[in-house]
Amino acid sequence: MASRPLTVALVGNPNTGKSTLFNALSGLRQHVGNYPGVTVEMKKGSFTHGDRRVDLIDLPGTYSLAARSPDELVAVDLLLGRRPEEPPPDVILSIVDASNLDRHLYLTTQVMELGVPVVLAVNMIDLATNQGVRVDVARLAAETGLPVVPVQANRGSGLAELKDALVKAADSHQRPNAPALPAPLEAEAQAVATGLKDSVPPFLARRLLLDVSGATETWFVQQHGEALRTRVIEARKRLANAGAAVPAVEAKARYAYIRKVTAAAVSKPTVRPKNTSDKLDRVLTHKVWGTLVFFAVMFLMFWSIFTAATPLMDLIDAGTGWFGKQVEEQMSAGPLRSLVVDGIITGVGGVVKFLPQILILFAFIAVLEDCGYMARAAFLMDRLMSRCGLSGKSFIPMLSSVACAVPGVMATRVIENHRDRLATILVAPLMSCSARIPVYVLMISLFLPDESAFAQALVMFAMYMIGFVAAPLVAWVLRKTLLRGERSLFVMELPAYKQPSVRTVGLRVFDAGWQFLKRAGTVILASMIVIWAVQYFPNWNAEGQTYEGLVTTAEDARDEAKKQAAEAEGDDKERAEVEANAKTAEVKHLKAEWQRNSLLGQTGRALEPLFAPLGWDWKIGMATLASFPAREVIVGTLRILYEADEAEDGQADPLRGSIRDDWDTDPVRGKNRVPVALSVMVFFALCMQCASTLVVIRRETKSWRWPVFCFTYMTILAYLGALVTFQIGRLIVGMVS
Repeated sequence: MASRPLTVALVGNPNTGKSTLFNALSGLRQHVGNYPGVTVEMKKGSFTHGDRRVDLIDLPGTYSLAARSPDELVAVDLLLGRRPEEPPPDVILSIVDASNLDRHLYLTTQVMELGVPVVLAVNMIDLATNQGVRVDVARLAAETGLPVVPVQANRGSGLAELKDALVKAADSHQRPNAPALPAPLEAEAQAVATGLKDSVPPFLARRLLLDVSGATETWFVQQHGEALRTRVIEARKRLANAGAAVPAVEAKARYAYIRKVTAAAVSKPTVRPKNTSDKLDRVLTHKVWGTLVFFAVMFLMFWSIFTAATPLMDLIDAGTGWFGKQVEEQMSAGPLRSLVVDGIITGVGGVVKFLPQILILFAFIAVLEDCGYMARAAFLMDRLMSRCGLSGKSFIPMLSSVACAVPGVMATRVIENHRDRLATILVAPLMSCSARIPVYVLMISLFLPDESAFAQALVMFAMYMIGFVAAPLVAWVLRKTLLRGERSLFVMELPAYKQPSVRTVGLRVFDAGWQFLKRAGTVILASMIVIWAVQYFPNWNAEGQTYEGLVTTAEDARDEAKKQAAEAEGDDKERAEVEANAKTAEVKHLKAEWQRNSLLGQTGRALEPLFAPLGWDWKIGMATLASFPAREVIVGTLRILYEADEAEDGQADPLRGSIRDDWDTDPVRGKNRVPVALSVMVFFALCMQCASTLVVIRRETKSWRWPVFCFTYMTILAYLGALVTFQIGRLIVGMVS
């Protein structure tokens, strides 16, 4: 009979390589777990060791088990086996940084009190060695009484030994001997626990006394009434009189134990040697040179998006066109063929072609996070953030939103100050995310040639800078008005630089690509079907003739005329070419009439006065409105509206060619192509067009009030930004021409 799966919970300080180790152990077998009623999320994964399945739960990084919020209390309850969603952990895996054992063992000493077997993984041994730090693993195990395994998570070193240790610890059921806390504290904790009706684990009873005004105290008082708070306050007074005042008594006891352990197991040089990290930090955290490097890195990322992704994008585009033609040839004319070819293949395919650029963006972000640079960027931006009423902690969620606003909003959980956290949530969507890339790339290509990769990257960089400028300004307004309050201090540990893990980066990129494809197969697919339907119907003219029949007849006549023109010679050839061009114009006229008379066309033309000040026609306006559930939808919608499949042969981008041809015949967009394209990009840079982000904001704030506020202010800001961009651009074009 197969043994039951083991459950292992991973805990550790931020920047210990915990996530890298989790990825190395679980590989692709991982997902995110949500817990009802709270905003906390924990990654779950698994691996098989021999015949044993081991389930992993990766808890959010923390410096202590002193819960400061209900979400952190969930993590404590999970470790104690008090969450109904998860089985009690068989083993707790505590990950520490070999070069910072003095600080990181603090959390381990708390974990040792939980009554669950603990395995200590000492990570980043190579970085410690480079700093002259030597860790005697055998002595560390002897001093703590824990199984200790040295690992190097980013290179997969020590994983086999770690898996062995986890399984052995689970089978042994050996509870660690936690460092002793003062006897008066233990006695008072026991007395408090005895006075409660429910069975309270000793660990929670201690935390009730130690965590003044913490989440543990708040929860217990809610359950047992204010009388409990009075008893706890009296117990704390007795502890102070006994020379064990809280919360200092805990830190004194734990650090005394840690000093004893590290004195026996860790050797350090008398003078810390200067290493490569110190030299890099002198530049990367410098307020001038560091800022220049940051902008250079961002520009390099955008330049790579244009240059490296182009061959794959062209390949996907060609494949989509070929597949659409094959399907079209196999199906008879009618609404079903139009839906499959024009709605699904053309619409969704036009979005999927941007997958290579999104993968490049996520690869850059993953490398920057894994090598330790992200923390430097947050430190560097603390000065700017503080002037806006925030702190450097807000910059990391904002920078994460460059990849996707959903994890960016969730990353605000590390911000303790409620007002700072809420302000960061409300401005994070202003950062240009990967979903905006298709819009930027398409619009930039309309007025810059393919050979101008540097200029294209420069414009893309400018679009991203809109978010970097707008977000702090909006945060400043919020902190001065709706979210007034004291500013919080910013204390951050800068992790050592390390070589990014290829596995970790690869998993991050794979997950991003998979999420994008799932989005293309769900939200975007559904949107394309709706757009096709309202653009297809009604499909008859005033005389009751179907437009599809008229277009098919006209296309057959056009094809015959083109064939005759190709076979003709001399004067006959010239007349045949004129006839072919006339037939082509007739096809375009019928399709344009069909679009104008469709539900989408009628609605768009009715709303055109709203779009006109932005330089948009009804097609751009309706494509923008259609993209409010998901920004990427605009590209697929434009492919349908502009008949991108009808672009001339040999064009690298059929959609770009179709839009250019259409704009060239328009008196407004023909001479104002650049202002119109910039107006669209500015609108998308500032507008909230992501249903997923709104849902996450609702979940994080536990109210629909803030998502509605965020959607409203961003839409107004986007409209005004696009309006100013077009009107100023039009004036400049008029002066130049």
